[in-house]
Amino acid sequence: MPNAQQFHVAEASPSYWKVTFSNGPINLMDVDTIEQLGALVDRIEQAPDLTVVVFDSDNPDFFIAHFDFLADKSRIAAMKPGPTGLHPYADNFIRLGKVPAVTISAIKGRARGAGSEFVLATDIRFAGHRAILGQFEVGVGAVPGGNATGHLARLVGRDRAMEILLGADDFPAELAAEYGYVNRVLPEGELDDFVDAFARRIAGFDKVAVAGTKALIDESARIPDEEFGSALSAYFQTVGRPVNEHRVRRLFEGGLQKPDGIELDLGKQVAESNRN
Repeated sequence: MPNAQQFHVAEASPSYWKVTFSNGPINLMDVDTIEQLGALVDRIEQAPDLTVVVFDSDNPDFFIAHFDFLADKSRIAAMKPGPTGLHPYADNFIRLGKVPAVTISAIKGRARGAGSEFVLATDIRFAGHRAILGQFEVGVGAVPGGNATGHLARLVGRDRAMEILLGADDFPAELAAEYGYVNRVLPEGELDDFVDAFARRIAGFDKVAVAGTKALIDESARIPDEEFGSALSAYFQTVGRPVNEHRVRRLFEGGLQKPDGIELDLGKQVAESNRN
């Protein structure tokens, strides 16, 4: 049986695509997501006229909640390296960040862990006022694996990156914008129209000029591929250690990976799960 399609592409024009993510009640990222995202990046790279891509979610409460804690670890370990030579999880984010098209995340709801790392891999992040971002991995005994460390240190500065990553707490949209985690916050009812108008504006410009300008910006703020490899290696070395099993177990007992309960307030609940 083929895996359900998670990324739904609407080609508004040859120069503007909108991609909507959909995977279960809280939009978890899983092994199928990794495979399908790689195929989507291939498609974006090969589209000759594509100038801008907007990513959004079909769930107003969850953009991408986080990686699936119940994902098949043996299947993850067996995945073949991508074109960069790195594991596909890291490879996808590197390649997504380097596509000539401008990539925009329109964030409604929660984008934590892998969801946060996904939006950090895109060029521009606009958020609805109810959006929540965060990197909670340290709270469950792991190092973030998608190079949130490198992205956030460059975006918000070393001290605020420390606060976000080591505090493992939720960051409401307004605070995320104040820190530079996202570009700006808009009222929920205005986000879609604003992002669409902004994307269509870019899509109407000359692709060579857009791609050339993006390349020069990236040249001045380049993140080496090796950082992604180091981050993912650190994640694999730290995630799932027996010493931390009780932390994750407490979260599942409280409703982890269900659409209500602790997923709505995960930053607080991660801290509660670490109390004796």
